[in-house]
Amino acid sequence: MTDSNRLNEGDKAPDFSLTSDSGETVSLGDFAGRRVVVYFYPRANTPGCTKEACDFRDSLEQLNGQDIDVVGISPDKPEKLAKFREDHELNFPLLSDPDKEVMTAYGAFGEKKNYGKVTQGVIRSTFLVEPDGTIGLTKYNVKATGHVARILRDMGVDA
Repeated sequence: MTDSNRLNEGDKAPDFSLTSDSGETVSLGDFAGRRVVVYFYPRANTPGCTKEACDFRDSLEQLNGQDIDVVGISPDKPEKLAKFREDHELNFPLLSDPDKEVMTAYGAFGEKKNYGKVTQGVIRSTFLVEPDGTIGLTKYNVKATGHVARILRDMGVDA
């Protein structure tokens, strides 16, 4: 994947409508006028993805206090996402992108290095979408541990 496929701050956030862990359709437009963190992760109930999701869960009150919602997106089916939500008491929507179209639009799917080997896959990435629908913050190839604290710091929010 080249950097030219990636979104930059100020770009218009690609719209999406995906099925959630509760079977409902959730669209980016549902958050119009609000800030929303859209984060992409490879697979539910894996160690890194669980750590990252629980970090967002534990920080949601603080994020909501800054008028920021959170949405997680992975290629998992809604049923698997529902189990993930239940297993870890997640308190924000998890969306299913099995065709990886939304991930690709955000530059969160493509070539990545995994243990020195180049593979195709989900690139752990996070975006802050501003109330006007533009990208306010982009983070590609993020580390699951401590990720939310870094986002809060980069947004100027006290962690």
